[in-house]
Amino acid sequence: MKVHERIDGRLQAFLAAQPVFFVATAPSGPGGHVNLSPKGMAGTFVVLGEHRVAYLDYHGSGAETMAHLEENGRITLMFCAFQGPPNIVRLHGRGRAVPVTSPEYAGLLRVFPEPPDTHAVRAVIDVAVERVSDSCGFAVPLMAYEGDRDLLIRAHERRTDADLAEYRRVKNAASIDGWPLFAEHE
Repeated sequence: MKVHERIDGRLQAFLAAQPVFFVATAPSGPGGHVNLSPKGMAGTFVVLGEHRVAYLDYHGSGAETMAHLEENGRITLMFCAFQGPPNIVRLHGRGRAVPVTSPEYAGLLRVFPEPPDTHAVRAVIDVAVERVSDSCGFAVPLMAYEGDRDLLIRAHERRTDADLAEYRRVKNAASIDGWPLFAEHE
């Protein structure tokens, strides 16, 4: 394992080339559930600086990442090379969710140069990266990338903004551990 001072050009190119990454968060203390979510779709992740990254968080069945970030801010993003030379890069840091309901949301959305349809984005996750490391990845399998799925975009394209607000209020009102979310913010 090697710890890097920053996200340099080589690491930025590696991160940009990966079609999937994983996001891990957890509540403070001994209780609660650790969350680990896969993320993907071209154009949804961006490096904003040597110590800052962001990704688009679309409406989904849960909102654990947002709940954990609101509670303690801790987050780790992990990228694995499934093609080419083996490598695993982890970005440890402090994150914050900027929900679609925030006045800051529109400005952050503009930092994504080529996002897919953003109609169903519920938040931008903004991460101040405190630690950058990579490791060998020798046991990560080689897998072929066939392309992005369009199911998430298609699932939400028929919903109006009001429908999405209702979705957040009903389906994302609280985390699985009971942390309140969008019900209080809408």
